[in-house]
Amino acid sequence: MATEYDGSQWRHRAPEHPERPRRTPLALRVPFEGRTWREFGHLMLNLPISIAFFVFAVTTVSLGAGLLITFLGIPVLAAGLAGCRGFGALERARARLLLGHEVAAPEPLRPKNRKLLSWVGAVLKSGPSWRHLLYALVHFPWAVMAFSVSLTLWTLGWSFFLYPLWFWVFRAIGGQPGIQIFGDHDGDAIYLDSFVEVAAAGGAGLAIVWASSWVIRGFAQVDRVMVSGLLGPSSLANRVVELESDRGVVVDTAAADLRRIERDLHDGAQARLVALAMDLGLAKEKLLEDPDAAAAMVDEAHGEIKLALQELRDLARGIHPAVLTDRGLDAALSSIASRCTVPVTVEVDLARRPAPAIEGIAYFTVSELLQNISKHARATKASVDVWYSDGRLMLQVTDNGEGGARASAGSGLAGLTDRLDAVDGILAIDSPVGGPTRVTAELPWRG
Repeated sequence: MATEYDGSQWRHRAPEHPERPRRTPLALRVPFEGRTWREFGHLMLNLPISIAFFVFAVTTVSLGAGLLITFLGIPVLAAGLAGCRGFGALERARARLLLGHEVAAPEPLRPKNRKLLSWVGAVLKSGPSWRHLLYALVHFPWAVMAFSVSLTLWTLGWSFFLYPLWFWVFRAIGGQPGIQIFGDHDGDAIYLDSFVEVAAAGGAGLAIVWASSWVIRGFAQVDRVMVSGLLGPSSLANRVVELESDRGVVVDTAAADLRRIERDLHDGAQARLVALAMDLGLAKEKLLEDPDAAAAMVDEAHGEIKLALQELRDLARGIHPAVLTDRGLDAALSSIASRCTVPVTVEVDLARRPAPAIEGIAYFTVSELLQNISKHARATKASVDVWYSDGRLMLQVTDNGEGGARASAGSGLAGLTDRLDAVDGILAIDSPVGGPTRVTAELPWRG
């Protein structure tokens, strides 16, 4: 059993059994792999489907364009574009089934209401609809070429590769001297019938099969690119989805921080101030009756005030430390390093300061990592390095502890990963069991 740290506690896990490596190299097994045959099937289906797609697209778009002088042109054009989207769904399903290439559907139509004119307007304004039409026009000539080349090479290669078998069958059944390949200038037939010729034909066929397998894979890769680029969601749509997800993470993180602040205020400083008010009330009542007891109670209240102020300062430091605003990352990180239970060396190499928001995220990232080291790593030393590289703020926190840190769901490291993702940051964890642990964070500069 191995021990690993998932960001919140240490767990035991069974050792993983490594997969047995394949004995046959890819270069030798590629003609016989199922992937190659599925891709060949995809290229064979390209031609009939592309013909149907191309004919439908050209017919409907041409008819719609020709009828634009009447009120029928625009609905016919919209119907043609909608039909192209239907063909696109078929192509994505075919790519998923035969190419193993998953492509998400593009953003759906969003008409303002259920009226026909609203739907027509949504289709005509939709960028994916026009990209589906472009796919129909571009894919047809490509499908003709890929179909012709793949079928020719594949058939020729396997025919020659299996020629020794055909030769044996023909000789056994009909007594033929071999397969006639061409005639000489006198018109006499020439056969491949000697052992050397038959073996050479089989070897040449194997070479053609091997080469055509890679040609087929190359053609299939082009199809993947075309399906992803023209039939999938646009890069802008993907970015919008990503930003919406990041916004949700930011909102959840902010809500969690507010709950933490509220809990700390309620359980810490607020409770202490309530007790302080009660003590001062009792001291006021005893001021005339027992001045000595009242003085003792006031002195005790003075100590409570100091503790409450310390808690409020710690809470304010947790929200946004004043030293970070006033003096920057170097001083702020040195401050939290001094409070770590493990000796920490801090090195900050920045010519200028990043954006305040990025600076705050960097501070809290290092703070969280140092807390993990104090609580779980069992390390004897740690280091923090901060530097600038190609428009990015780089952080690296290392320790010589037991290692095994993982960004598993619900752990502190997973929360850090989500927080950095929200600002296009990256968190990389290198923590083998037994240590050392190296956590690298990359943040946009935006300064």
